[in-house]
Parts: sequence; structure tokens; C-alpha cells
Amino acid sequence: MAKGFASNGYSTHSPGGYSLLAALVCEMVMTMFFLIVILGATDKRAPVGLAPIAIGLCLTLIHLISIPVTNTSVNPARSSGVAVYVGGWATGQPWLFWVAPIIGALLGALAYRAIAAKES
Repeated sequence: MAKGFASNGYSTHSPGGYSLLAALVCEMVMTMFFLIVILGATDKRAPVGLAPIAIGLCLTLIHLISIPVTNTSVNPARSSGVAVYVGGWATGQPWLFWVAPIIGALLGALAYRAIAAKES
């Protein structure tokens, strides 16, 4: 098991030994769905006052799914801060935890735009 104050990692630094590709896909997909939930829960058509519940439950599910893969990032600042604290190997892998959430967020925005378009 990877050690390092819950640093995000892949390959030998993944809690489950997952590859770079698995980490990339996991982080992209988790970020994409997180953004879709955030946009949907905060849409003016959504019930008022329930956004925190939807967002919090979604983030909980994301952690349950991706902790074994990468220790869960979906937030570049979270990955970078821990990597700086741990140093060594941890400072060589945060690039993935910047690239994957950015791509995932773009995909999430595009997906939300497509599925939540207002009917004419």
C-alpha cells in the first residue's frame, strides 16, 4: 500500500496498485459526474435548498469509489498541497491530478449542456 499522508498517486503509489490510465479515467469520470451534479443541483430549475445534500452525497460516493484507485483528488489544490507536504515521489505525480479534473470538468460541462438544455 502507498504511504504518504493520503497523497494522490498511481502505479506503485496507488492504494490498490492501479495504473496511470486507470487513475486518469477514474479522476476524469469522477470529476465529470461531480460537476454534472453541482450544475444540476444549483440549476434554477432544481428544488431550492437541496443542493448541499446532493453535492455532499455525490462527493461521498466519489470518495468511496476512488479512494482505492488514487486516494481521491477531484481537486487539484488538495493533491498539490499534500504532495508538497510529503515531497519525494508525491511531487512527481500531481500533474495527473491537475490534468484529469480539468478534462473531466470540461466533459461534465459539455454533458450537462447537452442533457439539461431547455426545451423550446
